[in-house]
Amino acid sequence: MPVTPLLTLDLPGFPPPKRGKVREVFDLGDRLLFVATDRISAFDCVMPNGIPRKGEVLTQLSHFWFDLTGSWLPNHRLAQAGDPLPAALAPFEAQLRGRSMIVKKARPLPIECVVRGYLAGSGWKEYQRSRTVCGIPLPDGLQESSELPEPVFTPATKAETGHDENIPFSKASELVGADIAEQARDLSLKLYGFARDHARKRGIIIADTKFEFGLFEGNLILIDEVLTPDSSRFWPVDRYAPGRGQPSYDKQFVRDYLETLVWDKTPPAPALPAEVVARTQAKYLEAYELLTGRPL
Repeated sequence: MPVTPLLTLDLPGFPPPKRGKVREVFDLGDRLLFVATDRISAFDCVMPNGIPRKGEVLTQLSHFWFDLTGSWLPNHRLAQAGDPLPAALAPFEAQLRGRSMIVKKARPLPIECVVRGYLAGSGWKEYQRSRTVCGIPLPDGLQESSELPEPVFTPATKAETGHDENIPFSKASELVGADIAEQARDLSLKLYGFARDHARKRGIIIADTKFEFGLFEGNLILIDEVLTPDSSRFWPVDRYAPGRGQPSYDKQFVRDYLETLVWDKTPPAPALPAEVVARTQAKYLEAYELLTGRPL
């Protein structure tokens, strides 16, 4: 029986959520409830139909990485994956199961902490023009999808609508302070290196990813989703070949389909055909299973 995607969620008795492209954030007073819906966006537009169970993948993968890294990198999670919901949320267990997380109220940094280990996307386009990525010089002779000599930290501004904008590290330091910027950079590179090594053993290349950090009681902690197919480029190790774009475990099927349409990439977005939905869902679930070693 087909699973109906969860596209929006309201919890009677609770204030309306703050709605992002994918996530609903409910204010519980002294903490927050994050709920990952099955919405999917491409070209900065949210599709009218979603990918069933996508929100579960994002939430459970984040739990997985928090479990692996929590001993050395503090995060915003207050409840573990298998913990029961608070009594006030128990009536909504069916909607929240597997896709919700109760977290600390941290003050998010106004930057995205992007780490790139391979040359792809906007980085590849910039390299072709100037032999740089986000202004960082790179050696000649790299190809599309080449592994970089070492991972680079390329912060970006956060855009409520439209595209995030890459900024130099000096600008990030102005926005958050030099000490916090250096901490965020160092933790981002350490976390990327840890995850990259784990994923490669499991058959996945993490080409790049973005992290978010926040301040809680004066300390920097990891927040939001972590190392998911929405926040990262995941490529299969056994099909990797530099010099071209790579197959991926993310929304590439959605992007590829949309590129075949006569659509100006502005809302309203077109509905996704059942085949595109099914293939995208399969990729998300496969990524989860490979990284964690267990089915969802």
